[in-house]
Amino acid sequence: QVQLVESGGGLVQAGGSLRLSCAASGRTISSYAMGWFRQAPGKEREFVAAINWSGGSTVYADSVKGRFTISRDNAKNAVYLQMTSLKSDDTAVYYCAADQTYYSSTFYSRYGMDYWGKGALVTVSS
Repeated sequence: QVQLVESGGGLVQAGGSLRLSCAASGRTISSYAMGWFRQAPGKEREFVAAINWSGGSTVYADSVKGRFTISRDNAKNAVYLQMTSLKSDDTAVYYCAADQTYYSSTFYSRYGMDYWGKGALVTVSS
């Protein structure tokens, strides 16, 4: 079982940047695909980004491509989401997730991942 805890959320002005961190415990995540999802108020959860076990492959939702960067540090058992050029539409609870297999963004959008954190709130003020 993998436990995931997000941190780094908060309030930021539009156009600003924020970095989310996800600390994993229970198991090493070095063989897991990792991802970030978000859920805005009144909306369904949506896929944001995913990274394969080595960090050599990443996929992004079109809405964040070019603005967000997912990365990982297997030695620290951690995953990160660097967010830049933030917009009010990025306001949401952001969830870290882990999956035993690296799939496509379409798959993750439809089925999610195996393990989930409790989320971190990101609020972008305009």
